Amino acid sequence: MTKWTPTHEAPEPLEGPVVATITGGTIVWFVLFLAQLPFYGWFSDHGHLWWLWTCLAGGGLGLVGIWYVRKRDAAIRRHAAAQAAQRSTAP
Repeated sequence: MTKWTPTHEAPEPLEGPVVATITGGTIVWFVLFLAQLPFYGWFSDHGHLWWLWTCLAGGGLGLVGIWYVRKRDAAIRRHAAAQAAQRSTAP
């Protein structure tokens, strides 16, 4: 079994503009919802109404995602500030 065990360490996670990425995706979901809204009747007649609700659900989940990543970024900044303060006061 040890033959398949990785012997190298995992790379550091990539950090990028997470809030901007989630916000952009959320905007895209809401724009898609609004673009499909005038065709509600066609979607309903052809059994594709779930496309409309999928876009709305994506936008709603995106709002939750924006809230989450903003809280996460704030926690990361607080932790980094606490670490810096701890290092500066250590002898």
